[in-house]
Amino acid sequence: HAQLEESGGGLVQPGGSLRLSCAASGFTFGNYAIAWIRQAPGKEREGVSCISSSDGSTYYADSVKGRFTISRDNAENMVYLQMNSLKPEDTAVYYCATDISRPLTFCSGNYYITSVNDMDYWGKGTLVTVSS
Repeated sequence: HAQLEESGGGLVQPGGSLRLSCAASGFTFGNYAIAWIRQAPGKEREGVSCISSSDGSTYYADSVKGRFTISRDNAENMVYLQMNSLKPEDTAVYYCATDISRPLTFCSGNYYITSVNDMDYWGKGTLVTVSS
């Protein structure tokens, strides 16, 4: 069955950068949109970014626009999240996730933001800590 595995988290100072990776297996990766979701300590899950399966369009939460970049490599079944200008409020466990039931609208319909708890597949997450 479908599997997602995140990596690349760690401790970084404010203003620093990290690149997260998500390795996918068990499904036709190129047919599905992939989202990055995060959960900060004591906070609800928050949609961060999404990349579509059709044309590779990218989507971002307002809180990370201009700082984060999502990308994918369908040949390698990989999704990445390049995070620059990190802030302490970016501290969270970051997950990659997808919903196989709505591959065409997962990103464009903002489901990665509005339905963060209704996705079909999740990784175990990778912790990003932004602190001095």
